Amino acid sequence: MFSRLEEEIELLERHMKILKLVIENEPIGIIKLSEKSGMPQHKIRYSLRVLEHNGMIKPSQRGAVTTEEAKHFLAGVSQNLSHLLNKINEKT
Repeated sequence: MFSRLEEEIELLERHMKILKLVIENEPIGIIKLSEKSGMPQHKIRYSLRVLEHNGMIKPSQRGAVTTEEAKHFLAGVSQNLSHLLNKINEKT
């Protein structure tokens, strides 16, 4: 049960790493993201799809760029994680 949770957390970490790289280097394409992150292009592509689906990035002719949603997401990450930890602690 915990291994599944650990996998989800690692996936979230990867998506956040890609999002931060897009913020720092936008517009940026898959190849450059792969070079900067050290991750294979297929993982970058998947993370970009997830981020786009959630409205945090959008494609442009020169590569991925962030949206306002990305700023809102990053601003609330700590608060959302704290909320989840509190929920877990309440149940134990």
